[in-house]
Amino acid sequence: MSSFSLSTQGLAADPSALNALRYGAAGKGNDKAALKEAAKQFESLFMRELIKSMREATSKSGLMDGQGSELGTDLLDQQLSVQLSGLSGGLSEAIERQLGRQMGASTSPGGAFPLTSATPASTVSRATGGSRQAGFVNQHSQAAETVARESGIPASFMIGQAGHETGWGRSEIRHRDGSNSFNLFGIKATGNWKGKVAEITTTEYINGEPRKVTARFRAYDSYAESFRDYARLIGNSPRYDKVMDQLGSVQGFATSLQQAGYATDPQYAAKLSRAINMTLSLQRANT
Repeated sequence: MSSFSLSTQGLAADPSALNALRYGAAGKGNDKAALKEAAKQFESLFMRELIKSMREATSKSGLMDGQGSELGTDLLDQQLSVQLSGLSGGLSEAIERQLGRQMGASTSPGGAFPLTSATPASTVSRATGGSRQAGFVNQHSQAAETVARESGIPASFMIGQAGHETGWGRSEIRHRDGSNSFNLFGIKATGNWKGKVAEITTTEYINGEPRKVTARFRAYDSYAESFRDYARLIGNSPRYDKVMDQLGSVQGFATSLQQAGYATDPQYAAKLSRAINMTLSLQRANT
């Protein structure tokens, strides 16, 4: 083992250790063991942040939520990030090659593999279990980008919201016979809706408390139709004028939607922001 070493557990808990890690690796630039250790620890930190984002993007508010449960979840995420680091074929090997290239050390065959926003989403997905989110983003990118050009609403905002509303495809609204309603945004079928309808039991927040209620939702013939109807709702209704003024800000967009009453969940803006940021990260990984 190289004399250069930082506790992986410590790094996962303390991002400020990155500077010490960087300088330590540079000081041992020709030490393969040092580069391997540095790469593993960089991966551990990266994994922890990604796992945290994925968990938060799909989390639901519950009566048992609190500081104690949040601490336990954070510790679990930290431990999982440590366990996932250094796996064969994982991200640490790519980081090691990049560090070796930057520091002038030839540590492994195959050339440099830069750890940048261009790191393939599939590499991240294999290591973190995030294939569902990546698959969802890929599945709906074309339809969302088409509607984005028509409406001005960023594709990432729409995909992120669709991901949050459906649990990244796990909880899509279905008809009683099990067929898909293609409703990605949880848009209800109010009195002026003349199209098809799917009636389901859902959770609404009444006076801050979650309650199960039966509700009628719009149904479509395709996901593309769902994106278009969502864009018409947000773009044409005076209720969402302030939302359309926030298309340059993830937080502003999410907050404006909540303030306009899009959902009853009091934590909707925070959850939606995390889902959109997750989408943006996955999109960057595929460019």
